[in-house]
Amino acid sequence: MLLKLSFGTVKCAQRLVTPAVGKVRWISSEMDRGSNFFFRQLFDTVSSTYTYLLGDTKSGEAVLIDPVLEHAERDAALIKELGFKLIYAMNTHMHADHITGTGKLKSLLPGSKSVISKSSGAQADLHLFDGDLVNFGAYQLLATATPGHTNGCLTYIAHGQGIAFTGDTLLIRGCGRTDFQEGSSETLYKSVHSKIFTLPETYTLYPAHDYKGQTATTVGEEKKYNPRLTKSLKEFVDIMENLNLPYPKMIDKAVPANRVCGLY
Repeated sequence: MLLKLSFGTVKCAQRLVTPAVGKVRWISSEMDRGSNFFFRQLFDTVSSTYTYLLGDTKSGEAVLIDPVLEHAERDAALIKELGFKLIYAMNTHMHADHITGTGKLKSLLPGSKSVISKSSGAQADLHLFDGDLVNFGAYQLLATATPGHTNGCLTYIAHGQGIAFTGDTLLIRGCGRTDFQEGSSETLYKSVHSKIFTLPETYTLYPAHDYKGQTATTVGEEKKYNPRLTKSLKEFVDIMENLNLPYPKMIDKAVPANRVCGLY
């Protein structure tokens, strides 16, 4: 099923040689040479959540990935200052460690719509399925189902820019937990290896969280250095079953709120 939420065409990326990896890296012509593609990474210090603002500076259309409730005013102010019109406030999955800002952003920025995977079980204006396209101006994100942390996890891929937003499915040198909220270690392993590790190794990956101050990684790095996902499936399952992590502090509040778009 292919759902086109708006219309647009993808612009070509520019080709650069990255000495660090000795290979060709594809990055947005806008990010490199003043094209119309806009990218901004934002951060919540409490939950270590990254929020991503993507926009087309020519059309003024923008999307926001994984907003946090406590920063809805910050995000709305930035969007207004930059002259963007927020079309979609999107989530990679139904979070357990913070309450989404999508519902509040809809009131702060009238006309914007909330978006999440249909498999998440959460309310939203638009529900995505694997393979759906989210368009903003001349750019687009491919919604790719990558369950395992939760049933509704999506990775948003911008092939034109050689970037992907992996949510909690794949973190920098790590991955999301699989011991609650429909988690499955085997499913997560297969999602990463079949949907993310099959992308070009030079694609830059942006996770939903980082707890050590890193902001991004690449497919090639994670295929080589991820201490969990470089193991066999059996070894990975054993690792995940023996993490002995504490019960998530916000889960009892966040999950019910996020089922209703953060409005509770």
